[in-house]
Amino acid sequence: MPATDRAEAVNPAHVLIDHALSLRWADLPDVARARALTFLHDSLAVGVAGRNAAHADAVLAMVQGWGVGDAAGVLGRPGVRLPAPSAAFINAFQIHGQEYDCVHEPAVLHPMATVLAALLAEAARGDPVTGEQFLTAIVAGVDVAVTLGIAAPDALKFFRPATAGIFGCVAAIASLRAMPREVALDAFGHALALVSGTMQAHVEGKPALPVQVANAARGSLVAIDLARGGMPGVAHPIDGPFGYFALMEVREELVPALAQLGHGHRITEVSWKPFPTGRAGHGGIMAVQQLCSMQGLRAADLDRLEYHAPPLIHRLVGRAAKAGMEPGYARLCMQYLAAVTLLRGTVTLGDFSREALDNPEVLALAAKIAVIADANPDLAAFVPARAVAHLQDGRVRTLDVSAQFGSPQWPLSEAQHMAKALGCLEFAGLGSAHLPLAAAIAELPDSPDAIATQIASGVLS
Repeated sequence: MPATDRAEAVNPAHVLIDHALSLRWADLPDVARARALTFLHDSLAVGVAGRNAAHADAVLAMVQGWGVGDAAGVLGRPGVRLPAPSAAFINAFQIHGQEYDCVHEPAVLHPMATVLAALLAEAARGDPVTGEQFLTAIVAGVDVAVTLGIAAPDALKFFRPATAGIFGCVAAIASLRAMPREVALDAFGHALALVSGTMQAHVEGKPALPVQVANAARGSLVAIDLARGGMPGVAHPIDGPFGYFALMEVREELVPALAQLGHGHRITEVSWKPFPTGRAGHGGIMAVQQLCSMQGLRAADLDRLEYHAPPLIHRLVGRAAKAGMEPGYARLCMQYLAAVTLLRGTVTLGDFSREALDNPEVLALAAKIAVIADANPDLAAFVPARAVAHLQDGRVRTLDVSAQFGSPQWPLSEAQHMAKALGCLEFAGLGSAHLPLAAAIAELPDSPDAIATQIASGVLS
């Protein structure tokens, strides 16, 4: 078969869209169903807490200036309704705004911030969708976004939660609305024209990261609407000479990634975030907690602390703590996170206020902490790692990290999951919605109107 014919036969856009359109709730394994409910609950709670994220009120004011409409609600903001694209933007910003949303570690991707925000907006602006349809669309969107992530084996050039995220959103909406295949493929093609998001904001620790996620969620609705309007999209958005992988990634390993579709679902591989920080900081936080609880480490005794970890960890959170740093910078700073853990036992949403960030005791302790890159050849690895605490009396305390807390290998218990959700809601002043939200999630598979059920929980207007 000629090469051109082979390329047409295995167009990855076709494979991904066909997969999304083929999914049915009744056919999903129990573990995928359970994780869809779990991470919907987690993401809604995190998005509610995000109403108090840095710059969230300014972002809301901005999108309110884009135009008036009441199609869709905003998480944690009773009475606020916006046009669907604007709601997708602010909800995605809030879900990712405090680095508390779930993550797929091998893909280095936060799939739910984009996918959930896009689905909430789409479901609110059209005919009602059932709970089963909504949950199936989540599984479809995560499958597609994560497949693009795991097909990229090298270090990130662009911010994958946004760049792969927009394609996951389009696939999720196609599943939700059971779109005609050709229309869904056109929308997938339009997503390429709207894809964006660089790693520069991560390097500098600037709050543009959740803006990029928000733009992907909003852009997916634009791609969908262009296709619905009859505009054809490009045919090879993923594998074309100027397609996604040619532009956004160093190289691709699409064949093995696509081959995984239909053999389990990527939602089952997603990790909770037990702390509101960059995921790359979580191993260090847990290591410090365990050094304190198991080996008696105290801040007053520390001479220096080294966290020896894969290159990705050094790249993402190896920056220096400094006075006046923004919350987004501090959430990606192991020095700050480890120092806070040594002094307070954990890291919470309250540790990123201006007063907390400028605490001189924390900053002085942070200067004693360093992230050291090891020789791990896996550029997407979070573990293994080792924390080495050198004490002032010459003793050394070490702790090896082989798994990330919150990962499928070390999941949150039901009690820990519920405690996180409650903490998020209380941070937003909506603790009374805790039990209604949990009940709404449990009832969602049997709901004839997914959005109405979520509105009834009190977290969405």
